[in-house]
Amino acid sequence: MNLHMYLTSNLEALGKRGEAVATWLAGSGVDIEAALGRIFVNPMNLLDWRMDDGQGLLANVPPLPLVYQDWAPKDEPEKDATVIVGANLGYGINHVLGNTPNSHRVIVLEPRPDMLIACLGQTDYVPFINTGKLRFIIPDHDQLEKAIQQLDINLVYGRIHLRNDLPSQQVSSAYAQWSHITRGKLENFSVELATLRQKQEVMVSNELKNYAASMDNGSLLPMKGMGQGVTAVILGAGPSLATMGPLLAERPGHALYGAALQTLPALERIGLKPDFCLAIDFRENMLQLYNGLKDTEWLRDLPLIYSTKLNPEVVRRYPGPKIPLWTMGGVGTYVFQEHELVLDAGGNVGVTLARFLTWCGVSRIVLAGQDFAWSGQSSHAPGHHAHATVQTYQPSRGDVQLKDLTGQTIFSNVGYLSAKRDLEKDLRKAEIPVFNLYGGGAVIEGSKVVTFDECHELGILASQPGAKERFLSALERANRPRVRPIYQSRQQQWNTSLRHATRQLEKLMKKSQRKQGEIRQLLANVLLFLRQDPLYLPYLYNEVMDMAALVQTKINYNPTDMGEYRRILKIVLVKVREIDVALGPKNVERAA
Repeated sequence: MNLHMYLTSNLEALGKRGEAVATWLAGSGVDIEAALGRIFVNPMNLLDWRMDDGQGLLANVPPLPLVYQDWAPKDEPEKDATVIVGANLGYGINHVLGNTPNSHRVIVLEPRPDMLIACLGQTDYVPFINTGKLRFIIPDHDQLEKAIQQLDINLVYGRIHLRNDLPSQQVSSAYAQWSHITRGKLENFSVELATLRQKQEVMVSNELKNYAASMDNGSLLPMKGMGQGVTAVILGAGPSLATMGPLLAERPGHALYGAALQTLPALERIGLKPDFCLAIDFRENMLQLYNGLKDTEWLRDLPLIYSTKLNPEVVRRYPGPKIPLWTMGGVGTYVFQEHELVLDAGGNVGVTLARFLTWCGVSRIVLAGQDFAWSGQSSHAPGHHAHATVQTYQPSRGDVQLKDLTGQTIFSNVGYLSAKRDLEKDLRKAEIPVFNLYGGGAVIEGSKVVTFDECHELGILASQPGAKERFLSALERANRPRVRPIYQSRQQQWNTSLRHATRQLEKLMKKSQRKQGEIRQLLANVLLFLRQDPLYLPYLYNEVMDMAALVQTKINYNPTDMGEYRRILKIVLVKVREIDVALGPKNVERAA
């Protein structure tokens, strides 16, 4: 029996597509003959894999039809995707491939190279690999994230099904671990996409309105490297701030203190004033924070680093120095990279503070009030606008139970845990020590738990002489007008090109049953056109996604699809006009 009939062709197909898994397998040092030697025909006349204990992989599991019977999605599978942890000998993979349309994407993560070699030898996956329907990925955090991010259309318009191969769970604990990691990354991406899908228009619209003033408020690019020798304390508004905040106010050491703009009312209440604050929340209800302050004059000399996506009225009302922060997903994503700091802010301001300070080159970070959880009825410290909200445990809305360091039950939710995972990922990559003034919240992996007394005994709250002052002086210099880029109008060009495409599509739709391939190709060309200008792409996010869904998730086209097509293009042209007005020469003339 030839147990590796398809191995070479599958590996060649993976190599031609530049898949990292091909390089991973080549460098793994796996003994191919030994891997294939584990395959045998079991008493049920099925190909099986002999585990280290001598038993077959399929010996102690239900019959295969029962194991995989629910793996193929039934409702609109053309819009869905499947992520499989554990390749086995391909039984689950083949069941999904054989019972889903070509638009259904399948990603397989297999932790063991020998098992993957055995799987690739049994089935001809070349057609599925070449069309992009099937991908094999290596057990690596970054590779897994990138693969999941490519499933954005499936997540927005359909569902992503996580399937854990039951027989593979017997081989090692790595399968359960990677299943847990994958589920977490899917949750993170779901939160991120929900924000983009629902709020991208508001965020980029805010950015366009803030554009002229942001250019006058300066640039953070000169802050690169200015944190050397600085110990930075990131103040969160978790419940433990009520305990840790007064201690830090009394004995702050010589550290640089940064906080979220929303945290300022809670800090004012305990008498702890940070050295700067940062804001990324684009929502209008951010204005409530001004009502929570006893004296807005407290802000007069406090620098605000604000996301350019912030509500313009929140920025306008801030009485102190303000410096813009360009973030990923906005107009600066592609066109400002060489001229500005363009930061991946994430969805949590504490994470953003950590990323900004790390980029500045600080030598040490101390976390305080970063709880990502609560034990009583309030999830925030007194003074924060959310403190008055009674926070009871409600699993139906995504709340979860955790244990703190002492084993006591605490509560969190998907949003907090997503932010915590982002912070932990950043800490894994950081090359600086991170300490946590722990106050009973969720455990933050990658940080060292310390008490307030230990911070002073060990000199943790001390910066090198002059380092903090150098940072703050650089921040003051950053708050100066910069040269404003001017962009030429594209509205006429876009209008002409899209009108021509629409006329072509109208002709094809009259013979839609015979012109399916041409219709799909024309829509793909329109999608490519919508994506072609990096300046316009962030504001057109929803329209690009909607057009991509027309291209990738539709099986058949008919004249009724013209309604959705026209709706998309109508919004596109309105937005192009808005961008031209905000960033073009006329706006500069009015500002002058």
